Amino acid sequence: MSFVLFVVRNIVEHGTLSRQTAEEPQTMIRLGINVDHVATVRQARGIDVPDPVEAALLAEKAGADGITVHLREDRRHIQERDVKLLRQRARSKVNLEMAVTPAMVKFAAKLRPDDACFVPEKRQELTTEGGLNVVAHKKKIMDAVARLENRGIHVALFIDAVAAQIECAKEVGAHAIEIHTGTYCNATGTRREKERRAIIAAAQLAHRFGLEVHGGHGLNYENVMPIANIPEMVELNIGHSIIARAVIVGIEQAVREMKQLLARARG
Repeated sequence: MSFVLFVVRNIVEHGTLSRQTAEEPQTMIRLGINVDHVATVRQARGIDVPDPVEAALLAEKAGADGITVHLREDRRHIQERDVKLLRQRARSKVNLEMAVTPAMVKFAAKLRPDDACFVPEKRQELTTEGGLNVVAHKKKIMDAVARLENRGIHVALFIDAVAAQIECAKEVGAHAIEIHTGTYCNATGTRREKERRAIIAAAQLAHRFGLEVHGGHGLNYENVMPIANIPEMVELNIGHSIIARAVIVGIEQAVREMKQLLARARG
């Protein structure tokens, strides 16, 4: 039996897991749903459906704590229209993933999403490959962070689990880091556990610096729990696996299943 089917059977047989109480805030973990790949399907035909905004609203209905979109320079999936509509219609927080470019910083400063996450971006990549090099681009990132934070936008930096990058994230004034979990997700056996320990160490260091700790990239229904049960981790942003599952069971059910796993990891 696959792990996903095991989780689904657990939900059916035992009902919804108990909700976290206000007395246990340390057990809570937020789930941000990335709807980029809904837009990928839409752009394949150049028409209006499926609408990532509609998908985002259904994800919220199912319990998503936030909606994440990456407005890329080449506009391969999410469009400016999508981000603007989400800002108007989303009830949860909107997290804008973006490259640290003058055009994107200007766009974000005007739109004022709740959160912005600075990510590296290359046109030839299929998806984000590795973390942002904050050390190498410290001045540019510091200026961009200050501009958006002054607009009331919490800025996170998508970085690898490397101490020097975390220290620099603190120095540039970021509100949070999002630890790149892709290497952990792609690893197997003892290598995966080694990568998880590196993420734990990074999360602990960031927490000591007063940074909020998020995680994301490559997380799915089978590998998410060991990351979700890291105490310092307060938010996970997950896209492809949930949208892929939604093709089979619908986005509301796909979100509920992931929320169940996060609850179990913290239970």
